[in-house]
Amino acid sequence: MIDIPEAVVVERRRPTLRGSLVVRSAFGSFSGALGITLVVLVVGISFIGPSVAPHGENDVVGLPFLSPSGAHPLGTDALGRDAFTRYLYGGLTLVLVAVAATALAYLVGVSVAMASAYRRGIFDAVTIAVTDVILAFPPIIFVLLLVAAVGPRLSIIVLGMATIHVPRVVRIVRAVTLEVVALEFVEAAVARGERLTFILRREILPNIWTPLLADFGIRLSGSVWLFSALSFLGLGQAPPASDWGLMISENRIGLTIQPWVVVVPAVTIALLTVGVSLFADAINRNIGRSILVRGV
Repeated sequence: MIDIPEAVVVERRRPTLRGSLVVRSAFGSFSGALGITLVVLVVGISFIGPSVAPHGENDVVGLPFLSPSGAHPLGTDALGRDAFTRYLYGGLTLVLVAVAATALAYLVGVSVAMASAYRRGIFDAVTIAVTDVILAFPPIIFVLLLVAAVGPRLSIIVLGMATIHVPRVVRIVRAVTLEVVALEFVEAAVARGERLTFILRREILPNIWTPLLADFGIRLSGSVWLFSALSFLGLGQAPPASDWGLMISENRIGLTIQPWVVVVPAVTIALLTVGVSLFADAINRNIGRSILVRGV
């Protein structure tokens, strides 16, 4: 039986502890706190909104493009539906699709990248080649082609958005994993005869999750604006479904008459993207400080 030095065991756990400290520090910073507040606010509206909406999602309540009033806080849309009700219904699909696409991309990308960085050789070369091919396509063009070929179904949109994110996730995870693979506690696990799945899941993944969390925020922001763009182009949810991107597209012809039905959804999408980006940036900054402290 091989005796593993105590220092090696401590080295495996210490980065995980630093990771939790980095996240807590991000919550404590002004930009991190502001970012998470914006995210919670928008997600709260998305999930709670349908249950407190004053009217039915597609009920016609007045003339088109009525100005805001006590009965209709955001006025009415192009078909005379209550804009505030449509707004409260419009965020749930956006949030769920963005999270699902980003999570799927990470589920695939992290697994492939860790195995690629650990195994190297032909598998690594093929992985890099495939990611280079996908990266050659502009994200929105790739999803548009996929939707045009198969149809504008949410499952297809999620799959297309995830596919666009996977190469970028693979690049990030592979770079971080290559640094961890060279450390002593991984070599000790190999010397103990541990299986590949154990090494990737127990030795490598706990020590790379903090930078992945920061990158997850960046990918999530990308998913939000990409799905919003697809909805604006009419390739997201089909009318009469409520969707913030679709609301902007449907009501842009009345922007000069009744701007609130367009401005409020657009600002909310921007707030969600900014909130996620601020929190991801706060994590990135604290990662850098952690590395500097460790170097000292």
